[in-house]
Amino acid sequence: MRPFKRNRPIKHEVTFCVRGVLKPLRERLGQRVHLLSRLRVNAALYARPRSPLPGKAGRPRKYGEPLGNAAELAAAMRAQAQTYTLHVYGALREVVAAERVVMLKSLRCPVRVVWVYRKTQWVALMTTDLTLSVAQLIEYYAARWKIEAGFREIKQEIGSAHTQTRNPDAVSNHMHFCMAATAITWIYAAHLKQAPMRRYASQNTTEYAFADVRRSLASLLAREGFGIDCQDADKPRRKPLISAVMRLVA
Repeated sequence: MRPFKRNRPIKHEVTFCVRGVLKPLRERLGQRVHLLSRLRVNAALYARPRSPLPGKAGRPRKYGEPLGNAAELAAAMRAQAQTYTLHVYGALREVVAAERVVMLKSLRCPVRVVWVYRKTQWVALMTTDLTLSVAQLIEYYAARWKIEAGFREIKQEIGSAHTQTRNPDAVSNHMHFCMAATAITWIYAAHLKQAPMRRYASQNTTEYAFADVRRSLASLLAREGFGIDCQDADKPRRKPLISAVMRLVA
């Protein structure tokens, strides 16, 4: 996933914008549940319906006049765009964006749509929470990238994707151990007095990665361990617990 890089929809994000997700969530959790996602470029948008005239017969309209799709409105809203200074992807950045509250038939409710413009590209974000400001919506969406990075860490660095278990309980236990290992690694990083050495250092990147912390922790445990020794006094000093744990998360 590369937010703000392309204006084509991402498949696993499009599913967040359907009523099949929102309706059951609200049935279980109430109206406090809201969605925030990327909007498809061909999503049809409608104006909010006008209040019915007093004494007019018939059922009130659910949708107003059609406004076109997200791509057509992106061009029309460009003239109304404003510049915001936001904390996005770990730094303060200037973001050009425009917003409008419209009706979305796929959700059957009003949504706030924010178009974020780059030099030659744009992306449309939407939320069912109409109380969110433009700045909040963009920053919340940008924060989702950290969730994707967390999935990558658990799958590739810790090894949750390499389990051979088939029993549901075993799969759950394996995932819980992987998440616990990830949490322990970040707790260790928070207590470091000096940042770990980067394996792939560059002039443009100054922050260390999860893999750098993991290697630092593995090196420390290999030298010092947990202070546990289950061997007999007359045998060489080994740390079988540490060896077993490191084999599981390697």
